[in-house]
Amino acid sequence: MTKKIAFQGEPGAYSHQACVDARPDHTAIACRTFEDVIEITRSGEVDLAMLPVENSTYGRVADIHRLLPESGLRIVEEAFVRVHINLLALPGTRLDQVKSAQSHTVLLGQCRRFLREHGIDAVTGADTAGSAKHIAALGDPAKAALASELAGEIYGLEVLARHIEDQSNNTTRFFIMGREADLTQRGTHGMMTSFVFRVRNIPAALYKAMGGFATNGVNMTKLESYMVGGSFTATQFFADIEGHPEDANVRRALDELTYFTSYLEILGTYPADSRRF
Repeated sequence: MTKKIAFQGEPGAYSHQACVDARPDHTAIACRTFEDVIEITRSGEVDLAMLPVENSTYGRVADIHRLLPESGLRIVEEAFVRVHINLLALPGTRLDQVKSAQSHTVLLGQCRRFLREHGIDAVTGADTAGSAKHIAALGDPAKAALASELAGEIYGLEVLARHIEDQSNNTTRFFIMGREADLTQRGTHGMMTSFVFRVRNIPAALYKAMGGFATNGVNMTKLESYMVGGSFTATQFFADIEGHPEDANVRRALDELTYFTSYLEILGTYPADSRRF
């Protein structure tokens, strides 16, 4: 039986592209919200979840850090997708016919130069693939969409201009998540471990908590803070480190971290993707 992987958004979304790239042998299942993705994965209706974590241009994806610790899922892999933006229109449309382009506000902001040069008005849509679906249904050659080539294929639109984004390195990082952790993996490019923690209410707790990683030679590639429950005094941290919890130096660093924290949860240990380097 074919395995399934869930993503948030309409078919043709960049999360859908991530599923096709990373798990071509899985059937991609579209979900309305991130919570829906998590729920059908946790219930066993699908095998894996594809969740965006951060973008190289716009930073972390809202709400994801809050949802991950509560999800009951574990990270089994990371995936990186280059966000190539394309101008999509009805088949047979000429570029000079297009008067407006619809997409998510983030994508519109990433194509300002192209839109300005061609006199195309930006129209805000709910999302990228949804905009492509809407434009296909309208049937107006003066109206186009900004989305992935996959969205064009799905909704029968033609690519008028490829890779029109202002920044050539725009990349989104995704977590592939499952119901069980897989600690047997050992990646060609090393391992990553992601976790969340809260420090104890003692002076210089965060400084002391981080000391164990420095003294044990563990490279921390990410440390972000965010509020817990809307409180200005309760702060939770999300961290990525290089290494596996079974590595002696990582184990010592995590043991030291535990001493200075009131809460610590490892979200997953997974192979480092070659594209992160």
